[in-house]
Amino acid sequence: MARTVGIGIQDFEKLITKDAFYVDKTLFVKEWWESEDDVTLITRPRRFGKTLTMDMAEKFFSVKYADREDLFEGLAIWQEEKYRSLQGTYPVIFLSFASVKETGFLNARKKICQIITNLYNKFDFVLETDLLNENEKDMYRKVSADMEDYIASDSIKNLSDYLMRYYGKKVIILLDEYDTPMQEAYLNGYWDESVSFIKNLFNASFKDNPYLGRAIMTGITRISKESVFSDLNNLEVVTATSEKYQDKFGFTQQEVSDALKEYGLSEKEYDVRDWYDGFTFGKQSDIYNPWSIINYLDKRAFSAYWANTSSNSLVGKLIREGNRNVKMIMEDLLLGGALHTYLDEQIVFNQLDTRESAIWSLFLASGYLRVKRFFPNERRGRNGYDLILTNREVHMMFEQMIEDWFAESVPEYNDFIKALLRGDVKGMNVYMNKVALETISYFDTGKKPSEASEPERFYHGFVLGLIVELGDRYTVISNRESGYGRYDVVLEPLQKEDDAMILEFKVYDGEEEESLQDTVQSALAQIKEKQYAAALKAKGILPERIRKYGFAFEGKKVLIG
Repeated sequence: MARTVGIGIQDFEKLITKDAFYVDKTLFVKEWWESEDDVTLITRPRRFGKTLTMDMAEKFFSVKYADREDLFEGLAIWQEEKYRSLQGTYPVIFLSFASVKETGFLNARKKICQIITNLYNKFDFVLETDLLNENEKDMYRKVSADMEDYIASDSIKNLSDYLMRYYGKKVIILLDEYDTPMQEAYLNGYWDESVSFIKNLFNASFKDNPYLGRAIMTGITRISKESVFSDLNNLEVVTATSEKYQDKFGFTQQEVSDALKEYGLSEKEYDVRDWYDGFTFGKQSDIYNPWSIINYLDKRAFSAYWANTSSNSLVGKLIREGNRNVKMIMEDLLLGGALHTYLDEQIVFNQLDTRESAIWSLFLASGYLRVKRFFPNERRGRNGYDLILTNREVHMMFEQMIEDWFAESVPEYNDFIKALLRGDVKGMNVYMNKVALETISYFDTGKKPSEASEPERFYHGFVLGLIVELGDRYTVISNRESGYGRYDVVLEPLQKEDDAMILEFKVYDGEEEESLQDTVQSALAQIKEKQYAAALKAKGILPERIRKYGFAFEGKKVLIG
């Protein structure tokens, strides 16, 4: 009989005692323990079992669970006899920053301090012993949501000291979702303050902590060493390209096949692969996102489960406010293309506004892109990658995100598309001006918005919208060579009854043109002179079935002809 599928259970004890669906990843304990690394940072995309694995590790090592051998009997780690004597023998400090999603630094700081305070409350039995002197007991009681910085930065180290004295062993520290506060700090504009506070906390907890035995941190991203890890020379970083723990997060192909068989769904394996396969960790390919697989086993219907588990606000912001090149790359990716780039897997958040490579590093770490090909390059110090969208689920997520940009801001966008399909130039002008008025600023709200760049950012965002909106009727191609130049956008019909279209965008130049109408004529002349219709004609499309439009921009004003 198939086990019950429990959605969202991150408590290892509950999964085991309720006999819920669980893919045995307990050999992570053995691999990590035998690595002998002091402090391990493991990065994986969200919903890849990081929290459950950390909870499992706590249940395995913590003295609080010394009498819970039943949780591991029958699992892979229990077949390793020497590890049976290790279970339940260490003091463990386990905390998570997953809930630190505040919009301002003071509240974020207070939230972290409250998490530490709650941790102290769990161990306040040490206050009843004579292991702490009166000054230490007084310091213990000063730990609160409003504690001063010097108390906060040393709080985890001091707790490690107290627990080592009580249990006679150095502590294991488990910190889950270490980078959530940093992502929120970047999104909400308090990065520098947050870096200073967290850097001091991490240095005291993981480097200058003589009471630390070993530690694991997990997160989505590898934040640059210069940001919060500058003094940590004992940190082993395990990213998506590392071979360590490559099969310990996410489901392998065999594990998915076994799960589908258990629930009588083996005939759906091909579709499951199309939707949810695509992740690669180290040399282990065909890794599946656990959240989507578990939801599919439960609901037996295909949907973008993983992609819809968060707002994806950072990803959306980086594409929407990105420059022309960022949007062009997204166009290629949505059309099935690949991005060839050189990356450093460290994420420098304060460079996301200025360095494109930082954006693609974040996308790779977050699971939205996967490595198709890898090119080691020792001379440049950064490795080369061919990156593509991870799978169908991710592709659908980006399509929905782009649809929402226009649907939320400008209902007239759909009216423009209808006018475009009808060839109604008057309607196109009416609706496009409404769209531009509302969304040009929306596409240019970065740190350095400029009047000159607004139209360019907008019309490449507009092309992304075309790709999504018209994908069932047209192949939308942008910035490709045809004739004697590179056109802006070509809409190649998938049905014979539809006309092909060429769209050329130009920004009004007051020194060269007297009016927007002149700009329109310049765009149309360029289409003709550069013979942008050549590629369409070569495919057998008759000249009279090729429509040509010039789009002229002046600030937020648009003229189409």
